[in-house]
Amino acid sequence: MVDTEFAELLRHALLAAMHVGAPVLVVAFVVSLGTGLLQAASGIHETAVGLLPRLLVVGLTLVATLPWMLERMVDLFRAAVGGS
Repeated sequence: MVDTEFAELLRHALLAAMHVGAPVLVVAFVVSLGTGLLQAASGIHETAVGLLPRLLVVGLTLVATLPWMLERMVDLFRAAVGGS
């Protein structure tokens, strides 16, 4: 494999990883921000109040976006193996 092909494949892999991870990270950030504001406003600083909603929403996001994530990863693998 030529160095330029490897660099291009690595670039595609990094972009795919960012695209696949972005929905989960954005949802986790928004939920964390909301629970943080709620905890600051109410004065409840219990760890479970911040952790449980985040875990639930991230889990639901993973379930909802998993087919799309797998499709993206399969496309990247096919491009790497097939060279197309």
